[in-house]
Amino acid sequence: MRTKKRSLAVLVGILGVVILAGACKKKTVATPPAPPPAPPPPAPTVTLTAEPGTIDKGSSVTLSWSSQNATELDLEPGVGKVQASGSTSVTPQDSTTYTITATGPGGTATQSARVTVTIPPPPPPQEAPQVTETDEEAFGKNVKDAYFDFDKSDIRADAQQALGSDADFLKQHPTLKFTIEGKCDDRGSEEYNLGLGDRRATAAKNFLVNAGVSADVISTISYGKDRPATSCDQSAKTEDCWQQNRVAHLAYGTESK
Repeated sequence: MRTKKRSLAVLVGILGVVILAGACKKKTVATPPAPPPAPPPPAPTVTLTAEPGTIDKGSSVTLSWSSQNATELDLEPGVGKVQASGSTSVTPQDSTTYTITATGPGGTATQSARVTVTIPPPPPPQEAPQVTETDEEAFGKNVKDAYFDFDKSDIRADAQQALGSDADFLKQHPTLKFTIEGKCDDRGSEEYNLGLGDRRATAAKNFLVNAGVSADVISTISYGKDRPATSCDQSAKTEDCWQQNRVAHLAYGTESK
């Protein structure tokens, strides 16, 4: 009888332990799973353009940019910190690569734009200004006198050549007016030499008119021996000196008798 009671007590104790263990197990709360990690911040993006891409030295170019997911932008060389988007004008003196760097929580990004600077060719050398030759200077440079034999007013061969060259020039300058001065050496009377000088001037004029020079631009005058082309003093009165004074001298401008 005592043994049965002991066995029953043991059985009741074991049953209590089992019930207690089951009650404790039901009260245990499961640990929830850990939340997934937060996604990384997006990487920044940036664009950069240069218009125009090629310029002459001294000209300007416009740099334009835009960005996303950036907290700081730096444009180099020479510009520095800029806003998230915008544009600026630059004048590079040499070919330059501009680079913009965008920085944000998600990292960095860069973009570049190349500007080519060309050096224009030097201007052509300036020609020295041409000095305009006056009519009088051209006349004096191109017109020759006609010389005569002693006591003659005939146009000899060398005078024909000189007056022919004069005619060519004068026909190219038809508005030039001039005077043919008839001159003589100092031998003979003043009255005779005035007549001889007049014949010489008239002979030269007729030659030019026949060669095509307008008579309207030609005046004639005789100085005889009063205005010699060169002075022949007593020791120099030679044929060479006299010859220089037997002349139809063509002078620029007109002069009345």
